[in-house]
Amino acid sequence: MKNAIIYLLVFLAVQIGITNGVCYLWKTIAGSPDITTMMLVVSMAASAVVTLAVFLLARWCVVSRSYVRSRPWGALVWSVVAAIGAVVPSLWLQEQMPELPNVSLNELSMILGNRWGYFAVGLLAPVAEELVFRGAILRSLLGWTGRHWLAIAISAVLFALVHGNPAQMPHALLVGLLLGWMYWRTDSVVPGVAFHWANNTIAYVGYNILPVPDAPLASYFGGSQQTVLMAVGFSLCIFIPALIQLNLRLRKAQGPGLRG
Repeated sequence: MKNAIIYLLVFLAVQIGITNGVCYLWKTIAGSPDITTMMLVVSMAASAVVTLAVFLLARWCVVSRSYVRSRPWGALVWSVVAAIGAVVPSLWLQEQMPELPNVSLNELSMILGNRWGYFAVGLLAPVAEELVFRGAILRSLLGWTGRHWLAIAISAVLFALVHGNPAQMPHALLVGLLLGWMYWRTDSVVPGVAFHWANNTIAYVGYNILPVPDAPLASYFGGSQQTVLMAVGFSLCIFIPALIQLNLRLRKAQGPGLRG
């Protein structure tokens, strides 16, 4: 448990320190106090890169090709399919809850609306966050308690809280539970990275192709709640079979995988 707390604090320190440092330097060089899109993109990318460097150099996660060498292509494909099927049900569940403040809406909109934002959100963030929250924190929690679901639940709650945006937390919590289960089954962050990449890619693409990205689901289905429920049901017909396939296919590789 102590190690998990250390990993979390280091992650937060890197995120806050690098973000503030990049923004300060950017504003100083530009001579303007305004926050710009590229400032946010660069700070997010730099935070992810430094996080990866710190956790790998400290050997809090061990990188190996063992899991990939086991050729888990079916598991990776179904991880992506599960991410696709989870989007609409997760959004629907969130709409049934009391409305939560979206304190990072402006910053997220600026990053997602920039083509370079995908490099930070879609590519670097999934790898860095999986390495930290599953490869380091969850691995430590699994060693601390013999009850794997308790460890998965704690890591999922931490994963949701560090997003720092109440509007994102319900989805992050649900995703964190699934990603934790995937790591526990495989001892590898690779399936989680595939799911996380697909999830963030859908968010990026959706923001850029939908006329009003944060509009209620009903607005995309002619205002009909019945059609929304049909869309939720259709998505579950994707998500549930994907979970069944993952349950059949997720297994540990022979030898160490990409793990902490």
